[in-house]
Amino acid sequence: MDELLQTKLFLPESRLSLIPRPRLIQKLDSGLEGRLTLISAPAGFGKTTVVTDWLTKSRQNDKTAWLSLDEEDNNPNSFLSYFIAAIQTVFPKIGESAFAVLQSSQPPLIESILKSLINEMTPISDQLIVVLDDYHLIDSQPIDHALTFLIENLPAQAHLIITTREDPNFPLHRLRARRQLSELRAADLRFTADEGAQLLNKLMGLSLSSSEINTLLAHTEGWVTGLQLAAVALQGREDAGHFIDSFTGDHRFVLDYLVEEVLKQQPDSVRNFLVQTSILNKLNGRLCDVVIGHDDSSTLLISLELKNLFVIPLDDHRQWYRYHHLFSDVLQAYARSEMANSLPTLHRRASNWYEQNGFVSDAIHHALAGEHFEQAATLIEQAWHETDMNFQSTTWLNWARLLPDALIQKRPLLSASYAWALLACGQMEGSEKWLSAVEAWIKSPPTPIDEVVSDKDRLQSLPASIATARAYQAMAIGDIVSTIKFAEQALDQPDQINAQWHRASNSLLGLAQFSAGHLKAAEHSLINFQLSARQSGKVLEEISITFTIASIKLSLGHLNGAVRTYEQMIQTALKHSEPPPLGTADLYRGISELSLEQGNLDKAIQHFEQCQQLGNQITLTDWEHRVYATEAQILAMQGDLEGALNLFNQAEKRHIRTPLPTVRPVAAQKVRLWLKLGNLTDAEAWVSEQHLAYDDPLSYMQLFNYLTLARVMLEQYKRFRAEETVHNLVHLLARLRQTAESNEYTGILIEILILQALTEQAQGNSPDALTRLKNGLMLAEPEKFIRLFTEHASPMAKLLARVKPQVGNNIKLFIDKILADIERQNGRFPTPPTPQPLIDPLSSRELEVLHLIAQGRSNREISQELFLALSTIKGHNRIIFSKLHVQNRTEAVARARELGLL
Repeated sequence: MDELLQTKLFLPESRLSLIPRPRLIQKLDSGLEGRLTLISAPAGFGKTTVVTDWLTKSRQNDKTAWLSLDEEDNNPNSFLSYFIAAIQTVFPKIGESAFAVLQSSQPPLIESILKSLINEMTPISDQLIVVLDDYHLIDSQPIDHALTFLIENLPAQAHLIITTREDPNFPLHRLRARRQLSELRAADLRFTADEGAQLLNKLMGLSLSSSEINTLLAHTEGWVTGLQLAAVALQGREDAGHFIDSFTGDHRFVLDYLVEEVLKQQPDSVRNFLVQTSILNKLNGRLCDVVIGHDDSSTLLISLELKNLFVIPLDDHRQWYRYHHLFSDVLQAYARSEMANSLPTLHRRASNWYEQNGFVSDAIHHALAGEHFEQAATLIEQAWHETDMNFQSTTWLNWARLLPDALIQKRPLLSASYAWALLACGQMEGSEKWLSAVEAWIKSPPTPIDEVVSDKDRLQSLPASIATARAYQAMAIGDIVSTIKFAEQALDQPDQINAQWHRASNSLLGLAQFSAGHLKAAEHSLINFQLSARQSGKVLEEISITFTIASIKLSLGHLNGAVRTYEQMIQTALKHSEPPPLGTADLYRGISELSLEQGNLDKAIQHFEQCQQLGNQITLTDWEHRVYATEAQILAMQGDLEGALNLFNQAEKRHIRTPLPTVRPVAAQKVRLWLKLGNLTDAEAWVSEQHLAYDDPLSYMQLFNYLTLARVMLEQYKRFRAEETVHNLVHLLARLRQTAESNEYTGILIEILILQALTEQAQGNSPDALTRLKNGLMLAEPEKFIRLFTEHASPMAKLLARVKPQVGNNIKLFIDKILADIERQNGRFPTPPTPQPLIDPLSSRELEVLHLIAQGRSNREISQELFLALSTIKGHNRIIFSKLHVQNRTEAVARARELGLL
């Protein structure tokens, strides 16, 4: 990651702050009662100035964190780094661990880092105001989602202010309904007659009459920058009245006019400096000297600031500046019109300076902007290794896509990087073009090679890299035969220069065995791969395969062994570095799922919270998909089935194809929730969409789907009592059992025996049902498979009560544990919601919290009762109070009784 630019964290200065605007100050003060103040207006309306004026004059005793955003902050990693750095300017200890993760190449999971920040902000006693300036430059859905979460969970003493040219993609309607949003729009920011007089006559030194001021205000519609630009043009003019009369209020024409009246009236040296340096997002003297061939840019920048020519200082030492964004747009448009032939040279000089000073992303930006594609290609090619190691494939792709295809195709290392970047982002078909290009180059390389290859060592490993990429691609689309073929091709390459690709190919061979259902062979292969990675010091590779090894153990019935696999790898990761290496959060997420399998909800939540505390690892392939799916399972066990379905939907949207086999598809997990909710229609639709039938050929990768089909058929039989349905169900379960037993899939066999027991129970065959159940209990008890039983709740409780007298003491204790969990689970499922006379009704979870409040439970007691974090309960309280329009618990209970909610 490039070094953080501290100037982004300084409050900008503006002479406009000398103009008193008490009506806006009052509105900003009252906005602190909510969570978000949105200042949204077109460019040049003084949004930033209004905030800085308010902060410096009225909120000196508050703690203020400022962040000036730019387009580079669309990377979630960059955004989070600066966001935390801004807060640390006033609270240095907050976010230390999260910041360390970001700075150590550990990609973040945004929401988790924000949860950590919220928890750390909650105890502070001071008013904290966080300002995000120029948010319209952010075009990132993950950042929008994360800030929505932040706004909805901010502690009472914290407040977020956003300035933007367009409304952000937040649920503003919901915030308005909850009275958590304060807004300043263009109508609020337009200058009044008094403010216009202050600006034009007092600040800009003009002597305009009230009539002339009102005319200018009418033509500009109170647009602040338009007034400023007009005032600059009026300096020294004798015909002020004629100028004002001819001044138009249309912004586009105002800009065209002011180019002539302001820009062209500057001395040639000043005008040339302004136009030539307009290509730069940030300016300092040394950079400007290089770009325009000047030798005293620092002095000129100071002079421009004093002349109010829209140059804004970014630090206290006057080292870095930027142009007002709108003025920069004008300058750039003028540059494209008047000096287009010079722009490529200016961009090349800027790129060279940034490269020499270690600002790689800026160097690439200017090389691309100047269409110096060869230079850009070399920079992008050299940047691949670091961006790949930091899981920044998306950022790298955004650069590479701006290069001509023909240039990429003649550079084999660049083409190979392009192919791997597409594979990492799940774009398997898109990678084909570039893999083919590299393969063609390998068969017939041009001469001389030096012209298209910058790294000779990497060139030697190209055949193994491409063969591994082919194996990766094949595994991701389920082509096991091709996976083995290409992996073996990679392994045929010399050892000494291809160790990385040999390890990757060995892991892909293990995944192919896994997908084919050869679980013991796959386990052996992947454990060997893990040992090889450990011996080579590749801790990220060692961590990455842990989830698959644990999944294999789970299917084989070795649940305790799967837990130990995670525990041992977590210990290794924690000893490796501080902060823990990338992927450690995923280990805690995986062991959280296993805790659910063992019926330990408390431990599952604890591990999941540890996962979140380590930070969002959003750049990890398919990370968001896995996190949403795990949290959905936790909500389901807590009884929030609708919430779980919503999270599963989110998980589906974020799924990315990878070589890792998906043995428990989210779609099938949703079907199981639909059945619990009594939604047989959608479950049957899924069966039809998947083209599933009871007599289909069975494969390991489809077993979870066919077990889900069996559940659907069982529900159909219970409802409609069709003999054909139960006959086909019995046949399907018998075939599934034979497959599981012959391959020693003990973990899967337990579920099959449970479904057979429930099927016999539904038919009234109690002896057979109890026999099946006893067999399942004997296999499940040593490894503590509990969730497979508890998820069937009432029918299973009846069977367990009947089978208990027929089993030994160990199984009896195991049954007691299952029954206790079923009883607790039943207590967690909320009753159907009562119709609510509220514009924004309380959710089922909020109703549950409200009932516990009415019982006099403390927040901590409610937290323990519902297995939720204390901060989550406090967040529910705030939402409940807002929806009921009350201030405290007593009022909430009274109001709820009035509405019939209690």
